[in-house]
Amino acid sequence: MKKRISMGSDHAGYQLKEYLKTKLIEEGFSVLDHGVDSEELADYPDYAEKVARDVMDERVDFGILICGTGLGMSIAANKFKGIRAALCLYPFMAELARKHNDANILVLSGRLIGRDLAWSIVRTFYSTEFEGGRHEKRIRKIMKFEGCEKR
Repeated sequence: MKKRISMGSDHAGYQLKEYLKTKLIEEGFSVLDHGVDSEELADYPDYAEKVARDVMDERVDFGILICGTGLGMSIAANKFKGIRAALCLYPFMAELARKHNDANILVLSGRLIGRDLAWSIVRTFYSTEFEGGRHEKRIRKIMKFEGCEKR
C-alpha cells in the first residue's frame, strides 16, 4: 500500500486539508504538507507546483490538492510532465481515475463536498490500483503529448 503523500491547498481547501491530513496520519501515512497554514488568501498554483514536483521526483507515492472547486488545482497540476491529476467528486470517480487513468494526484473541492465524502474519496483513491492492460496504451499516448516516457 502507498504510504507517502504530498498535500497542498489554497485558502478554500485549508479546513478540508487539515481534516484529511489528520485522518491519513491516523491510518499510518507519512504526509508532506506544503500548506496553506491558514484561511488567508493564497494562490493555488503555488501549492499545485509543490505537490506536482514531489510526485514527479518520486518523493511521495501520490498527491492530494484541494481548492474551492478543484478546477484550478487540476489545471495547474496537469501542466507538469508525468502528472495525471484527477478532480474527483465521488468515490467511483476516484476508483476509475486510478484504475483507468493511473491518476497520481487526487484533486478535491473544498467547497462542493463534505468531509465524510472527501474521506471516502481519498480512501478509494489510495486503495485502488491501476489496471494496466488496454489502459496502458492510452496513458502512453497522453505521455507522448508532453514528451514524457516515464510513468
